Amino acid sequence: MRILITGARGQLANELGRALESGRTEIGEVPAELSGAEVDLVDLDDFDVSDWAATSAWLAARAPYDLFVNCAAMTNVDGCETDEAAAFRANALGPLNLARASREQGAKLVHVSTDYVFPGSDPTPRTEDDVCAPISAYGRTKLAGEGLALANNPRTMVVRTAWLYGYVGRNFVKTMLRLADAHDHVTVVDDQLGNPTSAADVAHEVLRIAATEDFGTYHCTNEGTCSWADFAEAIMDAFGRDCEVRRCTSEEYKRMVPGSADRPRFSSLENARLERGLGNEMRPWREALASYACNYGELAG
Repeated sequence: MRILITGARGQLANELGRALESGRTEIGEVPAELSGAEVDLVDLDDFDVSDWAATSAWLAARAPYDLFVNCAAMTNVDGCETDEAAAFRANALGPLNLARASREQGAKLVHVSTDYVFPGSDPTPRTEDDVCAPISAYGRTKLAGEGLALANNPRTMVVRTAWLYGYVGRNFVKTMLRLADAHDHVTVVDDQLGNPTSAADVAHEVLRIAATEDFGTYHCTNEGTCSWADFAEAIMDAFGRDCEVRRCTSEEYKRMVPGSADRPRFSSLENARLERGLGNEMRPWREALASYACNYGELAG
C-alpha cells in the first residue's frame, strides 16, 4: 500500500502521518488494510497541486499510489475573502488535479472539506444529504472542490469536518492560549455555533473511511454543539488558564474587525453516514479536548 498525503505542514496531515507511522490513533488502531503503508507527506515545496503540469510531472517520476488524501487547502477564511481567485486555485483546482491524477493511477481519493459549505441559517445539525449554500469565498471554493473531486474520480470520498484543531499548525485553541498568556480577558463570538473537532479523531475516521469502497460524502466532527465562546471557556478550563472570556455578537465582532468574512451562524454537522455505515467513533468534543490538553506538552509544535 502506497499513500500520498498533501498539505504536509497542516494539522490533519500531521495526524495522519503520525497514525500511519505508529499504527494507532488516540481512538484506536489503524485499519489492517493500511497498516505498514509506505507514506509520502508532501506540501507546496514538493509540488503545487493547483498546477496540473507540476502535479503530473511529480507523480510521473514515482511509482503509482493506492490512496491519495488531500489535506492541502487555503483555510484562512478572511484571506479567501480578499483573494477568491487564489482560494479557488488551492481549494478547487487542487482537488480537481488530484482527482484526475488518482483516477489515472486507479487510486482512491479522500478529499477533506468543511462545514462552511452550508449557510448556517438552519438551527439543526446538517447531514450529508442537506443542500449546500455557502456564504463566504472559503465555503464557495471548498464546495467547488468537492464537486470537481467527485466528478473526476468515482472512487472519491469527501470528508467534511469543522472547527479543527491539532498539535501541529495554527488553530483556535493555540490562539486562545497565546492570548491568555498575554491578556486577562479575551472577546469571543457567542452566536456562531458548531462542533470543535480534534484532528487526531478525524485522522482516525479518515483512515477507516479510506479502507472501504463506500465512496461519496461524509461528515466527521466531534460530538456536541457549542459556540466559539463556549469553546474558548472550555480551553481555558482544560489548560488551567485564568483568563476571562467576554462574549460578543457577530455584529459586534464585525465592527471590531471590518474586513472579516461572514461565518455561518449554525454550522453543526451530524455524522449521519458514519452512524449508518462504519459506525461513528468520534468522541464528545469536551472529551477530545481533554485528551488534547493532556498530550499538548509532548506533541505540540
